Parts: sequence; structure tokens; C-alpha cells
Amino acid sequence: MARKLARLTLDNLDDLPPACRTCVFWELDAVRRQRAQDRGEASCEKEAWVSHVLLEWGSCGRVAYVDGEPAGYVLYAPPAFVPGAEAFPTAPVGEDAVLLVTAMVYPEYAGAGLGRMLMQTAVKDLLKRGGIRALEAFGDTKAPDRNAWAVSPEYGDCVLPADYLLGVGFKTQRPHPRYPRMRLELRSVASWRDEVESALEKLLGAVRPARQPAAGRSHRVMRDGEGSAG
Repeated sequence: MARKLARLTLDNLDDLPPACRTCVFWELDAVRRQRAQDRGEASCEKEAWVSHVLLEWGSCGRVAYVDGEPAGYVLYAPPAFVPGAEAFPTAPVGEDAVLLVTAMVYPEYAGAGLGRMLMQTAVKDLLKRGGIRALEAFGDTKAPDRNAWAVSPEYGDCVLPADYLLGVGFKTQRPHPRYPRMRLELRSVASWRDEVESALEKLLGAVRPARQPAAGRSHRVMRDGEGSAG
């Protein structure tokens, strides 16, 4: 399978699932969100938000593709761009952190390691920017397992499973029975650099086989052996 990662831009925003493409839970405060939904303008607001973050801060997400088809995505941004986060009982997000807004691997691609790959790529991006100490996220402790997004009564399906966040290195920063705020210290994952480079090569199909004699040379297909995450 041919796999690749692309920065989220206005050109590939439509590759997100319709439910995410028209969701502005994180992007708008409650009043503006309701107004946009009532007017049927949620998708326009989503596009405006992505454009604003791109201009003011830079890339705010990645989209994964398998054989040219969208397979998953991750969104993240500084808390100043994410007013919806203020609704959580464990808010606010740390001033030194970027908020992991959401991430998802489509069900047909679950178990291929794409979820962890997307997370590693987000961390690598933040490490390269500098001046960012952590990635934070709100978790949902009621999600049935780390591969399923539970539908919460307050926030729909906009919240990541707490078990998934724990599985990719987050620790609880502020406890809550349902919506803990969780944190991943970037300095603690600086050792991911080599792992990320290797994983990205696998993801992009760019791993070169070991040098062998020209006669009888064979090619071995390398598979992503990471556990499921998305």
C-alpha cells in the first residue's frame, strides 16, 4: 500500500470526514457555534478557522493517505485559537502548551499504526518550531477502548479516549472522573526523533533494503508493526 502524510491546508480540508468538516466545537465559542449551526454555516466557519490558524501560526494538522485515499488525520493548535476548550471542567490549557484538538484513524485502516504515526508527526512538528514545552489534550475516560471514540453527553464525539492518550505517552495533568486534562512533555519525547524518522520512512514506503550482491537480489516488503492507536 502506498502511504503518505500531508499538511492540512484548505486544499485538502474536504478530505476530512463530513462530521469533522462541519464540526466547530473546538473552533468557536458556544454562542458563535450555535449561530453558525443555525445558519448552516459550520463548514464555512471551519474553513475560515483553518485559514486563520495557517496565516497566524502555521500548519495545524496532518492528513494520512493510503493508496491516495484519506485514512486519518490529526488537528492541533495553541489554546488561543481553540475557544471551545474553555467549556471543559479541567480547562484552561497550559500557556506553554499546544492543544491536541482531535485525531482519528478511519475504521478500515485501524490497527496499522497510523494513529501513533500521526501523533509522532505532530510532536516532531512542535519540536521543530521551538518555544513549545508540551502538547495537552482533554481525555474521555468513558470511551470503551483505545480504538473507539465514545459519544459524550456534553461534547458529542469530539473528545479523545483517555486510554489512547495514555497509550501514546500522555500523563494526567488535572484529574477529573470523566474529562481529565492530559499532558505530554515534549522534552520527554525528544528521544522519539530517531523513531519518528524511521517510522516516517516506513509510512512513506521509503525504507531502502540492505545492500546485497547484485545477483539474486530480492526485495522484502516492510510492514508497519506498531500496535493500533487511532
